[in-house]
Amino acid sequence: MKIYDCFMFYDEDLIAELRFNILNQYINEFIVVESKYTHSGEKRELLFNINKYPNFKNKINYIVLENEPDNLEKVYDDDTEDKKNSKYIMNALKRENYHRNEISKGLTKASPEDLILISDVDEIPNLSKLDINKINNEIILFKQNFYYYKLNLKLEDMPWYGTKACKFKILKSPQWLRNIKDKKYPFWRVDVLFSDKKYLNIKYIENGGWHFSNMKTPADIEKKMRTYLHHREYDINPLGKKKIEEIMKSKKSIYNLRADMKTEKFDGTQNLKPTDGSELPDFIKANIKKYSNWIE
Repeated sequence: MKIYDCFMFYDEDLIAELRFNILNQYINEFIVVESKYTHSGEKRELLFNINKYPNFKNKINYIVLENEPDNLEKVYDDDTEDKKNSKYIMNALKRENYHRNEISKGLTKASPEDLILISDVDEIPNLSKLDINKINNEIILFKQNFYYYKLNLKLEDMPWYGTKACKFKILKSPQWLRNIKDKKYPFWRVDVLFSDKKYLNIKYIENGGWHFSNMKTPADIEKKMRTYLHHREYDINPLGKKKIEEIMKSKKSIYNLRADMKTEKFDGTQNLKPTDGSELPDFIKANIKKYSNWIE
């Protein structure tokens, strides 16, 4: 069995470096996909440089997405604001899904029994907790600790099921795997039989890794919010670099994952707690001086 680690890249050099080093001993091939477009549809320069990672070049399959999806919604001047917002968000999701599904181009040589890991780049699975000899046909979800801004600044009581995995023979598409809900349903739930997101055969990996979110400067976080994925609510109520910096200094998360209303997502109300670092990957603990700027 080979293990493929698959993710999209935007500008996360630090996280990519950590990811390659932490996972290298387990992974046969890294599939890295970068798009020439942001999720908001703007043209962008490619930033991934494989020469920055000489120790892993022989394992990295770097794929460039050259074009946008062909099913984008046309936004018209006379659309209502609600309709425009809906189209912008839908188009961003379509771009994200299209970007992630490009991973499939790197899996053409995968065998039926190979294990495919799908993550965002900042969701790093703890593969020391995975016994590959006991994997059947389950869908595997990694329960990950959530960190913000710094490698040891933790958002508590917020388990994150970022990395998801399955054998290649049951993989419908990378986005299909990403969409699977992090809930185990009882056998009597008939709706599971008709859903592409609900499954009975889920295996959870406790202490399943680390979600290192927004390991960026305030300026880079604002850039991400304006161009990345479906943060249309940020365009409506932008915080600005100064406010983002204030939220970071107060040790609060910029994005409230518990808020129901999209316009209230960026309220800086979730507290972050520095930890002693004992939960961090062994590679980071062994190289703590190198990454001292990213430790609280």
